[in-house]
Amino acid sequence: MHVYILFAHPGKTSFNREVLGAFTRGLREAGHTYETGDLYEMGFKSEMDAEQYHRETDLDPYEPVPNDVAREQEKIDRAEVLAFIYPVWWSDCPAKLKGWFDRVLTYGYAYYYDKSGQRQTRVAIKKAVVICSAGHTVEHLEETGIAESMRRIMLNDRLLGIGVREAKMVILGGMMPHDNSFMEDNLKRAYDLGRNL
Repeated sequence: MHVYILFAHPGKTSFNREVLGAFTRGLREAGHTYETGDLYEMGFKSEMDAEQYHRETDLDPYEPVPNDVAREQEKIDRAEVLAFIYPVWWSDCPAKLKGWFDRVLTYGYAYYYDKSGQRQTRVAIKKAVVICSAGHTVEHLEETGIAESMRRIMLNDRLLGIGVREAKMVILGGMMPHDNSFMEDNLKRAYDLGRNL
């Protein structure tokens, strides 16, 4: 399968880069192909400007989208699987990735309404996997309800809500600064996610 990986971390060296490396090693060993969209390295513009906002609210599915958005939609169209790798910041993804959703999942692409008023999509992704690192342990995030809120927003709204057929989130928790207790297990999980995709 061909995977489009959305990577959102500003650091050139980080645990998330190691997660990306482990995940892609698993993909390669399983015979999958992939391309990576490093949103920070690309300088992806995450803020929706007034022009694109008006395009979205005009509800014209044929109105052209900005060039950078069209390129991202082409990458999605080439993929069978989407993968997201990012750190959890304030119970969600970094603003750079949130802006990717805001700008790339456009009206006429991610959703539109047919003549009978039924919601439709042009997205044809078989599955999505969300891999996010967190300082808190998974147990803490589950006990406080944060993990469930993360899943509801990322999986139900942003992915399953636009026609992705299957989506799951894996939280690599316990990644506090200067504490590598969970690092080895988390990197193995990332590798296994790629290997067993």
